[in-house]
Amino acid sequence: MLAFLRLYPSPLFGRQGVDLDFPLLAGCLALLGLGLVMIASASTEVAAVNAGSPLYYMLRHLIYLLVGLAAAVVVLLVPLASWQRFSAMALLAAFALLTLVLVPGIGREVNGSMRWIGFGAFNVQPSEIAKLLVVIYLAGYLVRRQAEVRESWAGFFKPFIVLLPMAGLLLLEPDFGATVVMMGAAAAMLFLGGVGLLRFGLMVALAVGAVFVLVQTQEYRLQRLITFTDPWADQFGSGYQLTQALIAFGRGEWLGVGLGNSIQKQFYLPEAHTDFVFAVLAEELGMIGALTTVALFVFVSVRALYIGLWAEQAKQFFAAYVAYGLAFLWIGQFLINIGVNIGLLPTKGLTLPFLSYGGSSLVICCVSLALLLRIEWERRTQLGSEDVDFAESDFTEEPAHAR
Repeated sequence: MLAFLRLYPSPLFGRQGVDLDFPLLAGCLALLGLGLVMIASASTEVAAVNAGSPLYYMLRHLIYLLVGLAAAVVVLLVPLASWQRFSAMALLAAFALLTLVLVPGIGREVNGSMRWIGFGAFNVQPSEIAKLLVVIYLAGYLVRRQAEVRESWAGFFKPFIVLLPMAGLLLLEPDFGATVVMMGAAAAMLFLGGVGLLRFGLMVALAVGAVFVLVQTQEYRLQRLITFTDPWADQFGSGYQLTQALIAFGRGEWLGVGLGNSIQKQFYLPEAHTDFVFAVLAEELGMIGALTTVALFVFVSVRALYIGLWAEQAKQFFAAYVAYGLAFLWIGQFLINIGVNIGLLPTKGLTLPFLSYGGSSLVICCVSLALLLRIEWERRTQLGSEDVDFAESDFTEEPAHAR
């Protein structure tokens, strides 16, 4: 397969050798490396008890990371035109995955949620794949129906005919956090695709109303909303996770207690290596380490948005919308996870991109990074631009760089 893909121009096999956007790559690799270190630290106690080895989760995380990097290499070789050609198929694949996970005997239930499909010792989370596929589908739709989206109500509402049933499937798992992130990214893509302020304002109002209804109809969601406003009122019950996370932040102070020296990870803070890994990071590395991590996330997110802007300026609209969508997926998950950890949002089971333990999330983050690197390279070489023709020699001779 790799030999076949090498027939196409790519940022990995050219006259220049490896030709990638170094700032974005360096920022994401730093987050991946930090995530591996924090998983090794945050999971030692629970791994020793549950699996008999303190490095169990770290080794699994390393395997997921290698799989993710291998998938990223393959994605770097695939032209964006191929993703655009099969964008409608991406939607069907997303529906199929979200339906399969709800089928008894196929879906695997963990902590009361049916969010995983089991493959032996490993689980795949379809919602992570579906979010990426939705971005690809919606980018293709915005390119095909650009004038309709900008000028008519029909073009604005048509995507929701498929997005709302998909959100319904996510809520059946239930996965409220993934639903919010996916719909938020879709809304941002539509706005950047040219939807007018009136239609966008209506969409925001309907979304807020839908969230209010969903919170009111499920007792556990309402309880979470009440608890997060004052977690100390029931610190050994519904407020336990948040209070323990806040204790971790308090213990970290400015410089932290030192890598590996967290007390909260010793069965005080549940899900210390998954949903609350940032709290352990803040305890061990302090406010300086936490703010540095936030700065890295801000940098890679803003860089991804700029890659989308540059692609749009080069009239590579599909690439631009994909970049915007991926950036907002990262931003949404980052804001929700950090907000939950510091008590600004109700407790939600949503991983922190690049850092949290979780195979599907980590692999999809690597694939998203590869897509952004491919978009930046095609924009810089003008591959796929509407008004540029290419000859084979354009990719066998040393290209001129814009940077």
